[in-house]
Amino acid sequence: MSCFAPEQLPVLNALAREFAICDAWFSSLPGPTWPNRFFAMAASSGGLDDSPSKLDVVTSVTVGGYRFYNGTIFDKLDDRCIEWKVVEGDEFPVAFALAGMNLNALQGRFQDFDDFVTAVSWADYDPKFVFIEPQYGESGFGATGPGDYTCGNSMHPLDDVTRGERLLKETYEAIRNSPHWDRSMLIVTFDEHGGFYDHVPPPPAPRPGDVAVDDYDHHGFRFDQLGPRVPALVISPFVARGVIDHTTYDHTSILATVERLFGLGSLTGRDAAAADTLHLLGLDEPRTDTPATLPEPARNPMPIGCSDDPESEDELLLRRSELRLARRDLGDRERDPVPSSTHIGFAQVALMKVLQTASYPERERWLAQFEAIETRSDAELFMVEAKLKLRYDIDFKRPRRVERP
Repeated sequence: MSCFAPEQLPVLNALAREFAICDAWFSSLPGPTWPNRFFAMAASSGGLDDSPSKLDVVTSVTVGGYRFYNGTIFDKLDDRCIEWKVVEGDEFPVAFALAGMNLNALQGRFQDFDDFVTAVSWADYDPKFVFIEPQYGESGFGATGPGDYTCGNSMHPLDDVTRGERLLKETYEAIRNSPHWDRSMLIVTFDEHGGFYDHVPPPPAPRPGDVAVDDYDHHGFRFDQLGPRVPALVISPFVARGVIDHTTYDHTSILATVERLFGLGSLTGRDAAAADTLHLLGLDEPRTDTPATLPEPARNPMPIGCSDDPESEDELLLRRSELRLARRDLGDRERDPVPSSTHIGFAQVALMKVLQTASYPERERWLAQFEAIETRSDAELFMVEAKLKLRYDIDFKRPRRVERP
């Protein structure tokens, strides 16, 4: 087991020294990204105990996204007319997979990161809850191969952690130097542990107690214990310097904090029992010694070679041509395996984004193309074409299915 030295992660280490680090923050279940992120937004995964499968996705898409018996934190905020935003690192944020988010996107509830940085500097910026998602990697698949997450800023293996450090630095500095700093709290955490060993066993946890809307259960998990620990920081001018907090948290602690702050009531049994982070706001007055800027991210001696700009139209068209040629040449499924659950999950978000504005017969064509995905290159091609549609309004009408021996 090896770890990053402090000089390799100067941004995270500076934030940990200046504010509170939580050493008992656990993921909400011992599983992957999607159900853990659902817990962070709905205090439940709706019974999903793995990444989405093809059947899960088709079922959820037919009703406009993943549904939860008691709704989500965004629904709770809407009930009280409290404004919120989702900041999307790329076109395919996981939050968009929730039911009703297509309408919220049309109402301007989603914004990209640069727009957030600009808007939060305004005195009249009014959202009270902002959920920031990273960029998961260009086309959702990265620079060195399908499913590698490179060229994003989520710190997911095999990506470059310095890009995630840049995201944290820019997020903190945007809030710190805004008119809203003196009444803000920034929670930084990771949806799951990445499969690495931890010596602290996950504790038991209350079951959410809501009704599983669809049959998303893959492994028979009872949702009665937390997953492994994940890093977590709580940042605010009302947090004392150098706090190490041993309180047991999970991702529904984010919801518990928002719910108790605004008197919203809980969504499920999990967030009702979760500890909130409000006790960390222990100072009577906001600190005046918090840094206005953070250190620059470390220089990676072996950079992956990613551009900070989104793929251009020409780059996406070239990638599409390469994928089509590769699929035509592939006759051995071992060289083009079935799509992973990660591929399927992000392809679902791509489909839902496209369907947001599609009309008949274009809508039916995109649905048929999604249902025809058989391999990883099929999924990647689907996402590349979805980006071309979303960014440049380029639509491809030809069928994608490739007959294989």
